[in-house]
Amino acid sequence: MKLLILQGPNLNLLGLKSSELDERITLDKLNRAIKKYIQLKDVEVKILQTHKSFQAINFIQRNRNWADGLILTPTSWAKYEWTLVETISLVKLKTVQVIFDEKYSFSISQQNSIFDSIVTHTEIGRPKKAHLQAIDFFIK
Repeated sequence: MKLLILQGPNLNLLGLKSSELDERITLDKLNRAIKKYIQLKDVEVKILQTHKSFQAINFIQRNRNWADGLILTPTSWAKYEWTLVETISLVKLKTVQVIFDEKYSFSISQQNSIFDSIVTHTEIGRPKKAHLQAIDFFIK
């Protein structure tokens, strides 16, 4: 199983958000947890965090034939990035959307995500748990 993990704008500031909460997690800790989790599974990942939609689109387009699926944490893209919606629709990658629960939220919910109509599944929860459950969705 080969997965793309695309992390949207401001996710690099996850540590600032989590510093106010009971679970301190940074983007680096999240990505290390993902890599550790897949070590004993037959899963390869390519991870990109970016604020720039053109980089996200290039990442998907360049890896569309390599990947079996996409895990997308859209953050603010979930409100306005229609070009990314179109790209995911065109390449027909099975996609799981990750939305953080209210404590960690970047003001996004499943109800206000423009990606909701094109994703295969949505995981909602704490950052680490939601990402690992998204991986499990593809493994099953």
